[in-house]
Parts: sequence; structure tokens; C-alpha cells
Amino acid sequence: MSPNEQPLDGKVAIVTGAGRGIGKAIAKAYARAGAAVCCAARSVAEIHETLEDIVAAGGQGLAVPTDVTQIAVIQQMVKMTVETFGGLDILVINAGASGEKQPVEDSDPEIWLTTLEINLLGAYYCAKAAIPDLKQRGSGKIITVGSGLGHRGMVELSAYACSKAGLWMLTRVLAQELSPYNISVNELIPGPVITRMTQTAQVQSVFDIEGEWAKTPEEVVPLALFLATQPDIGPTAQSFSLIRRDN
Repeated sequence: MSPNEQPLDGKVAIVTGAGRGIGKAIAKAYARAGAAVCCAARSVAEIHETLEDIVAAGGQGLAVPTDVTQIAVIQQMVKMTVETFGGLDILVINAGASGEKQPVEDSDPEIWLTTLEINLLGAYYCAKAAIPDLKQRGSGKIITVGSGLGHRGMVELSAYACSKAGLWMLTRVLAQELSPYNISVNELIPGPVITRMTQTAQVQSVFDIEGEWAKTPEEVVPLALFLATQPDIGPTAQSFSLIRRDN
């Protein structure tokens, strides 16, 4: 990619859940577009593999083992990113858990709690830790990776759907609070994506919907790049979806 094809040249991004799937694809794409990328996830081996791919392609990156349910760990990850690259411009909140398919009546409270901790509280912790450095930059982007189930729900997927519904509301409130600082906050809904996490009943149920588009992580990248490259005073508090149809 030549310099004039690097719309994120000089930018610094954090991508959570960057060890595999959508997060890995976005991290590598942002690096190809010129950004220095912090790859954050719980799996040390996986984020180092992502980093190796970035460096091999001539990009800049950093791999930081991160559990998004631990705010002190997230704060340290953000600090390392800023100290290494000089600031922060883009935060992609992608780390997530699918939970298990079970009706509310028979659901396991521990699974419910864990799903909310990762998908909703983890997103809150990431945003809270990153906001001061985004403000310091004078502008920025927060991209939350949501789900169509957070807008319409699905039987036996209450924990996942509720966590993503909460994430969508958090996206809108953050957009309202951060608009005066030229920080946009938008939701990216990938729809069904073939990843390791989607080998569950939760996503297979969505895959089974006739006419839906089951895509690869790389097919999510163009929308992630679009959101990261919008003007400082651009769309905010919006949900951008790759779902083929409203089911």
C-alpha cells in the first residue's frame, strides 16, 4: 500500500479482541492503512501472531495481553499504547462473548453475569480508560462492535442480546457526551461472521435465517475502515449494519 493509500497514516488505534476473527482482521487492516495498532486480547499467543502479521507487512504494532473485565488492566494497556506511540486516535471495542443458548427460566446466572461483564462492562471500562487520551488528541473515533440481536433480540439468547442492547445505548450516550470534543462514537454490526466464536448455537441460529449473509472477518474490514476515516465532525451515535435483511 503506497502512502497515498494509507488514510490512517499517523493515527494510533487500539483494537480489543485482536487475537482472532473480526478483531484480528481489523487490526491488520488498520496497520496496512498506516495506523500504529495496539492488539489487545486475553490470549498472549494469538495477539503476538496478529502483531507478527502486522510487522511482516511493514506495519507498526504492539501486543498487550488484556482482560477487558479488569479496569486496571485496561488502563495499563491504554497507558502503554500512548507511551509507545504518543497518543490515541481510534478505539475499536470488539472483545466479546457469545454466552450460551438457554431460556431465561433455565439460564445459568453465572453465564449471564459473565456475558454482561465482557460485552457491556468491558466496553464501558475500555471507553472510560481511553476517553482522556482521545480528548488530549482533540478528536477521535470509538467504534463499538454490536449485534443485530441487541436491536431485536432472539429467544434463548437473553444474556447476549441484553448485553449488546446495553452496548448500543452506551454507544449513543458516549456519542452525546463526546460530541463537543470531536470524538465520534458509532456501532458496527457485522451480522453473521464465520469465526471460532460463531461455532455455537447462538450464531448458527442466525446463520439459519434464509437469505442472511454469512461473511468472513475480512468482509467486515471495509466498514471498519469507513468508520475510522470519517471527518472529525462526521456521523456519530449511528448504527452501521452489514446484516443483509431485517429479520
